[in-house]
Amino acid sequence: MAGQFSGKVAVVTGAASGMGRASALAFAREGAKVIVADVVVAGGEETVRMVTAAGGDALFVKTDVSKAAEVKALIDKAVATYGRLDYAHNNAGIEGTVAPTADYTEEEWQRVLNVNLTGVWLCIKYEILQMRTQGGGAIVNTASIAGLTGFENFPAYTAAKHGVVGLTKAAALEYAKAGIRINAVCPGAVRTPMNERLIGGDPKVAAQMDAMQPLGRRGTSEEIAEVVVWLCSRAASFVTGLPMAVDGGMLSGMKAGE
Repeated sequence: MAGQFSGKVAVVTGAASGMGRASALAFAREGAKVIVADVVVAGGEETVRMVTAAGGDALFVKTDVSKAAEVKALIDKAVATYGRLDYAHNNAGIEGTVAPTADYTEEEWQRVLNVNLTGVWLCIKYEILQMRTQGGGAIVNTASIAGLTGFENFPAYTAAKHGVVGLTKAAALEYAKAGIRINAVCPGAVRTPMNERLIGGDPKVAAQMDAMQPLGRRGTSEEIAEVVVWLCSRAASFVTGLPMAVDGGMLSGMKAGE
């Protein structure tokens, strides 16, 4: 139902492209004012233009989620501009180097964990502090099916996403009575810039990846965004602490083959 978030405010990180951009547009479609956060300025500003062109209200804030001061400034800016914070989609993330565990450098390991896990923790920390003053809110973290099973040659990414799932569950228990619901969306293979980088622009690899999916195709950013919006909505008012796979059946198929 369009307009269900009228008068509400949402923060979306990693919103310069892909799932974050789709999420920002979906929140705006439902009437929320949106704070678009990313390290990529041009992409973030383009997302704002897309929101405003569709009749929404959005603001871009350049944010490195691995830095506490920048995350705090993001939430402070949201509240200073719009007066409140009702929803958050903590989506910023990187894939990191594709390499087996023993070949990973300490520097690369730390880089991936800083963005993909510490970044999510910093976001929910400052989001919760604001939402507690308002009596509630809803947060969705982007994990991955790599947070629910193992993936070869992605040790840091897989470890970080497992961490996001655990963090989501812990925080959901801690703040349930404060009226703050915290869930995670766990996408499978989705057509995003990150996914395209992994494919390397090879149409044969793309076709193979599509064929691996039980539904015969990769998902879209818009499909993930719809789940994020649902998890924040009143329709999901009894849902918290859930790592929700949105993967076209991919994880079920992997388990069946084990």
